[in-house]
Amino acid sequence: MNKILIIEDQIDIAELQKDYLTINGYEVDIYTDGHEGLQAALKIDYDLIILDIMLGDISGFNICKHIRSKKEIPIIMVTALSEDIDKIRGLGLGADDYMTKPFSPQELIARVKAHIMRYKRLIGITNQQLNVIKISGLTIEADSRRVYHLDEEVIFTTREFDLLLFLASNPNIVFSKESLFEKLWGFEGYGDIRTIAVHIKRVREKIELNPSEPKIIETVWGAGYRFNNI
Repeated sequence: MNKILIIEDQIDIAELQKDYLTINGYEVDIYTDGHEGLQAALKIDYDLIILDIMLGDISGFNICKHIRSKKEIPIIMVTALSEDIDKIRGLGLGADDYMTKPFSPQELIARVKAHIMRYKRLIGITNQQLNVIKISGLTIEADSRRVYHLDEEVIFTTREFDLLLFLASNPNIVFSKESLFEKLWGFEGYGDIRTIAVHIKRVREKIELNPSEPKIIETVWGAGYRFNNI
């Protein structure tokens, strides 16, 4: 399910947009506070952002600029202003589209669908070329062996990277220590499966917000480890 972020300080308008988007099969988050919306946009992997320009605490233009410096996801800017200079400014800061209030729900849905389809095509081509996995706030580039967590590069050893890549390539599947050891270590360290727990701990320290309470790489007691697509 595609996930959409609405940053709009008029809750009645935001809820109306959410209702129509939900009916059309989208998952929607709403933030009426611009700063909180910006943090969510940078932290969570949304498929599209609907951004109001006239926010009380921070300009939508500034939010657009910050998001675009970190991510390429589609941004539709929304405002009651109809001046061409505002449209030019928004598009110049990296917005993909501009809608002037009031607009019909059908027009909003049509534009959302079009931009998400276009973005998915571009990402699909790019990811296929680079052999990239994007999951749980991580971007894993298999060919270049680089990892980004919340858009910041994280350095992994060879074994740590191999373990993370394997688990991320097989999300929501439980693997025992023995099976992970066999798949990743082979016979090089025969008999020492404790190395799996050590490497899991190191990987968690680099990708989990709270390594002591891991959410991404979860321990399934008595069975092994599972990479959660969250």
